[in-house]
Amino acid sequence: MTSNPGRKQTIGVIFGSRSVEHDVSIVTAQQVMQAMSPAKYEIVPIYITRSGKWLTGPALSDLKTFQTANMEELMGVRDTIISPSVQHHGMITPPVAGYLARNTLRRLDVIFPVVHGTHGEDGTLQGVFEMADVPYVGCGVEASAIANDKIATKAILREHGIPVIDYVAFRRHDWLVDRDAVMERIEAMGYPLFVKPATLGSSIGIGRPTDRQTAIASIDVALNFDRRIVVERAMTGAMEVNCAILGNAEPRPSLLEQPISFEEFLTYEEKYMRGGAADGMKGAERKIPAPLPDELTARIRQLAVEAFKAIDGRGTARIDFLVKDGQPYVNEINTMPGSLAFYLWQAEGMTPAMVVDELIRLAVEAAADKRRTMYDYKTGLIDHASARGLKGLKGVKGISQ
Repeated sequence: MTSNPGRKQTIGVIFGSRSVEHDVSIVTAQQVMQAMSPAKYEIVPIYITRSGKWLTGPALSDLKTFQTANMEELMGVRDTIISPSVQHHGMITPPVAGYLARNTLRRLDVIFPVVHGTHGEDGTLQGVFEMADVPYVGCGVEASAIANDKIATKAILREHGIPVIDYVAFRRHDWLVDRDAVMERIEAMGYPLFVKPATLGSSIGIGRPTDRQTAIASIDVALNFDRRIVVERAMTGAMEVNCAILGNAEPRPSLLEQPISFEEFLTYEEKYMRGGAADGMKGAERKIPAPLPDELTARIRQLAVEAFKAIDGRGTARIDFLVKDGQPYVNEINTMPGSLAFYLWQAEGMTPAMVVDELIRLAVEAAADKRRTMYDYKTGLIDHASARGLKGLKGVKGISQ
């Protein structure tokens, strides 16, 4: 995509989807669209319903629309889809046209996915954008998939020498086949513990058991949300510290924040429902900058950058740490944090509009870098196979003998 200063960029903002973090996604998307300058951008809202249906229309830019029971009946709301074809480079509305009806193609300069959790933050949507060859905001397929999976994240960070909390990981199948064997591994870490679904965020499905009975109950609950579970040793008395990241090849860290929990850990309600939308979903009480010594602050910010690079991140993320006895541990990486961590960048003088502008610029930059890679490699294999026949191709990968 070439930049034209005299033309507005068309930005498709995708949100919702089949995820337990559906509501958080709707609110974040409204904040993102409000932050976009109408003088710079043509904003195209694209909403994925809880059942997986894709819709578009101006009404989806209004938060009140989502209090309507039958939003599909609102004027201007229509079915749509992002085409994976590079020929289309955008969205087709409606995807299937009836008799004597027509569908329209709307090209998109940049896609701004604001889907949290499953079917969005996990790399699935990013795969569609890669196939379509449309620039998009945020981490790519690999980084999104890794960061969305707490087990994979811990394994990769450990490989890079980045400290993580001790944990035990297992599958729903393991739990159903031999619960006692799983509990033996878990209890070797000692109580209290944290039980987490491997691929969810926003504190959904998380438990903090202090004994065997509550551990079993917490695991049973978590297994309703995911088929893989991670159980961590709870770091009693540790401080929670978060750091946002912005950038591609040379990412930069934000100031640090210390969320203040009124419970044993930050619940969904504390994260999103103590404040208002005007605060950027800054529901939890927090201290910015976090009250830490300068040396430790610098160490955490450096670890945040290293963790971001370890998963091959780009665009943005928020890295969550636990700090105990002066030692920081990476807890989670969120590649699409709620409200895009606007409040952390505001502490550094960046307005939400400036953050959105930078993320769109980074998306275009990443797409340009991708186009430097060769994807078309022609060989003489087809002619060779045609001349000799498939049976004569011995040792060719993927061809049965």
